[in-house]
Amino acid sequence: MSRCQKSARPQGLARRGCSESEVEAAFLRLSASRIGCSTRDSTTSEQPQNTMKLFYTVIFFSLLASAAFAREESILARVTSYWAGEGSKFASTGRRLHSGHCAVDPKRIPYGSKVVFPDRACTAVDTGPAVISRKAARLCGRTASQLKAIVVDRYFETKREAMAWTNAHPHFMTLQVVRPGSHSEPPEL
Repeated sequence: MSRCQKSARPQGLARRGCSESEVEAAFLRLSASRIGCSTRDSTTSEQPQNTMKLFYTVIFFSLLASAAFAREESILARVTSYWAGEGSKFASTGRRLHSGHCAVDPKRIPYGSKVVFPDRACTAVDTGPAVISRKAARLCGRTASQLKAIVVDRYFETKREAMAWTNAHPHFMTLQVVRPGSHSEPPEL
């Protein structure tokens, strides 16, 4: 045995008349119990740390996922229609209007967003006072959610196409809005 180990032995046992082998055995048991305790303490303290790491990792990835999907939403809208002979051939953004465009309130739906109707996706490129004031929703809405609905005005090339589509679909419908830059932009049909 080295000099350091001898000096570290419990001296109380040697004074009580215990043999050197009993003192060494007691010392080894004491050392083993201290090592066992420190091992148990470190594993029990690592478990909460590992749990917290897992928790923060899950929260981090869920925030990333919510940010990715935050660009897409479903919204109740009062859908109206307009056509080429009814007004200007150009949208408020300066683009020439064609089938597949729609007018929105740009504060609620940014220009360039895809508005998904039951039959196709349209691009939001235009606006107007009736769309912003939500006049159509306020006049024909019957429930609280319909009265608060936004207005989307869908563009058609002819009055006949506009009237046929309007008569074939309900006035209020839930539309999918995909904001510009989203990974899940629907193709125009």
